[in-house]
Amino acid sequence: MTLRERLDLLAELGHYLRSGDDAELDAAIQKSYLENSWFTEANTRNALNAIAGAFLDQEKLEAWAKQYGISKIQHPDKTIGLVMAGNIPLVGFHDWLCVFVAGQRAKIKLSDKDKRLLPLLVKKMGEWAHESWEYTGFVPENEPLKDFDAVIATGSNNTARYFEQYFGKYPHIIRRNRNGVAVLNGLETMADLYALGRDIFTYFGLGCRNVSKLYVPHGYHFDTLLEALHEYRDIIHHDKYKNNFDYNLTLLILNQVPYKNNGCLLLTEESSLKARIASVHYEYYDDLFDIDARLAEKKDEIQCVVSHVNLRDFAVLPFGKSQEPGLSDYADGVDVMRFLTELV
Repeated sequence: MTLRERLDLLAELGHYLRSGDDAELDAAIQKSYLENSWFTEANTRNALNAIAGAFLDQEKLEAWAKQYGISKIQHPDKTIGLVMAGNIPLVGFHDWLCVFVAGQRAKIKLSDKDKRLLPLLVKKMGEWAHESWEYTGFVPENEPLKDFDAVIATGSNNTARYFEQYFGKYPHIIRRNRNGVAVLNGLETMADLYALGRDIFTYFGLGCRNVSKLYVPHGYHFDTLLEALHEYRDIIHHDKYKNNFDYNLTLLILNQVPYKNNGCLLLTEESSLKARIASVHYEYYDDLFDIDARLAEKKDEIQCVVSHVNLRDFAVLPFGKSQEPGLSDYADGVDVMRFLTELV
C-alpha cells in the first residue's frame, strides 16, 4: 500500500467510528465491558470518538504525516513489536497508528484487559482493503513476543524493568508510569473546576493523562473545588470505583491521615504524583518560581499539565483537555514517528 492509500484507509476508519452504527462494534464494546468492568460503554465510546476526531481526520493525518520522511516502499520491511497496556480503552492505538502510517508491520501483544477493540478495527480495515492485512499481526495470548526489529512497550515501573532486560538489545521505546497534574492559582471559575473534573474522572482516573495531583497556593480554599467536583458524584455508583473509594477512605481513617471528602473523591496532602483510584493528592506552593522548580524535579513522572498558569518547562493544557491528545502529542514526549522513520 502507498502512504496515500494507508491514510485514506485510516480516514475511512474514522468515518466508520463516527457513524456509530455497527452491530459488530456494539458487540465488541459489550464483550470488553463484561471482561473488564472498568471499560464501561460510555468510556469506550468516549475513547473511540476521541480517536476518530483527533487521529483519523483526513486533513490532520496528512498534515502530520508530511512532517516525516516516510518510506515509499509499498510492503512492510520492518516488524515493530508493540506491548500494549490495558488501563483505558484502546490506549495503544496511537502506537499502532504510527507503525501503520510509517509503512511497517506491527506485531502486537495485547493486554488481556483490552483484547477486543483493536483487532476488530484492524479486521474492518482488512475487509475494506485486503492489502492492509500484512501491516498488523497479533501475538496469541499465551505466546511471547518475538521476531521483531524494534519494540515499543508500555507498562508500570515494575514491568518497565523487565522490558529493559528483555528488549534492551533492540531499538526500543519503553514507557513507565506517568501522571497528569493541575496547577491552580485560586482564580479559577466554577466552570474551570468543573472542566478539571473531566481531567480527574474520565476513565475513572486510570489513564496516564488523568490528573492525579493538584498544586495549590498556600491558603487555598477547597470548598468551591469540592463542590464543582461533586457534580461527578454518579461515578460512585460504579462498583469497582466505590469499592476503591471505601477501601481508601477506611485506610485514611485507620491511619489518622487528614483528608477532604466530597462523597466521590478523596483529597490528601502528599508529595507523590501517583494517587490511588478515587483519590487525588495535593501540595502547596509559594509562587511561580517555586512551582516551576517542583515540576522540574518531577518532569520524568509528568505526562501533561492543565492550568491557566504559564510554566517554564511545560506547555499547559486548558482545563478539561488532558484526555484529548492530538497526533503529535506523543506519550512521554518521545516522537514515535521519528523513531520509526529513522530505524536502519
